[in-house]
Amino acid sequence: MEKTKKRIFHIIQIGTNDDFLSRAFDIFIVVMIFLNLFVTLFATFDVSEDYKTVVNVIEWGTVIVFTIEYLLRLWTASYLFPDKSFWGAKFAFVLSFYGLIDLLSIMPTYLPIIFPAGAVAFRMFRVIRIFRLFKINAKYDAFNVIVDVLKDKRKQLFSSLIMILILMIAASLCMYSLENSAQPGVFKNAFSGIWWAASTILTIGYGDIAPITTGGKIMSMIISFLGVGMVAVPTGIISAGFVEQYQKVKRFTDESEVRALRFVTSLVDAKHPWAGRCVKDIVFPPQLLLAVILRGDGGNEEEIIPEGSTKIQTGDTLVFAAKRYEGAKSINLQEVEVKEEHPWVNRMIRDLDISQLDLIVSIERRGKLVIPNGSTVIKKGDTLVIYSKRKS
Repeated sequence: MEKTKKRIFHIIQIGTNDDFLSRAFDIFIVVMIFLNLFVTLFATFDVSEDYKTVVNVIEWGTVIVFTIEYLLRLWTASYLFPDKSFWGAKFAFVLSFYGLIDLLSIMPTYLPIIFPAGAVAFRMFRVIRIFRLFKINAKYDAFNVIVDVLKDKRKQLFSSLIMILILMIAASLCMYSLENSAQPGVFKNAFSGIWWAASTILTIGYGDIAPITTGGKIMSMIISFLGVGMVAVPTGIISAGFVEQYQKVKRFTDESEVRALRFVTSLVDAKHPWAGRCVKDIVFPPQLLLAVILRGDGGNEEEIIPEGSTKIQTGDTLVFAAKRYEGAKSINLQEVEVKEEHPWVNRMIRDLDISQLDLIVSIERRGKLVIPNGSTVIKKGDTLVIYSKRKS
């Protein structure tokens, strides 16, 4: 059962090119997400009962799929949060970002059954399903570029939004002072001025509120010009962020020496001196780096990135990075030498611009091996071993 549970966990996580079932599951879930969103939109049209029946069947089918997926993720949460207790892992998943999205995406369908009296009111909650698209974002690195840019530029964007807010408040008070006496029914208070300022600065221009005095018109022109400039600031920040993001990728190539690693393998039998011992307690031969542990047989073989507390078991195949290649197993690892101008220098691993499909498994620093964690700081001269889920 434990073996099946672990296999299910790997299937429902983001798939790799060499895991057909996991990739097929990813594609299946994406299709279900778009189907669910389609029927949610289609249900707003006035169509015949036959179409409504088909829409209801598709809706319930997709929701049942999402429910099964959510229960499977809840069941295998202990593998997602290995450092937590049995129930702690469950609660951690439920309260996680994607856990909440999964739960909120299925709730609108079940709430009317639990509370029939509020069935009509619960329909508005179907808009929550749009957040299911964040699940697609987790599966494709291209979407994550947007998140990375917004995260890197959050301070500049916040500052620009504060400037726009200050301009709106100033414009509101000015227009109220100039127009209240001429249009007391239109510019009733400062809030009316804020609505006018928002529609003008953001170039919406509904025309429901407009100045009629000479001073008001002059002020309106000034605010309009300032508004165009202010709204362009966040756009420029985001555009610059995209340019910087792709420049980082280019600098990664230019400022670091990347070379493929060669491997030797060792099978751990019952009499092996390392069997049953933790990685941190073993002194490995010089010039060898334990990169991956292969555990299991055939199609159920699992690749484990070793940590200090990882215990080596009988039957494991240890894959060492070495100067010479003596095996036929294809493991996607790269060795990266960090130079002085590398963008990762003096940054913690958790803050790096690294793909979700990549993992730094070890760092060689001044002849010593460092097993990294999220708070490990990359230093100039470090040699990183990067494991990638992408197929070479």
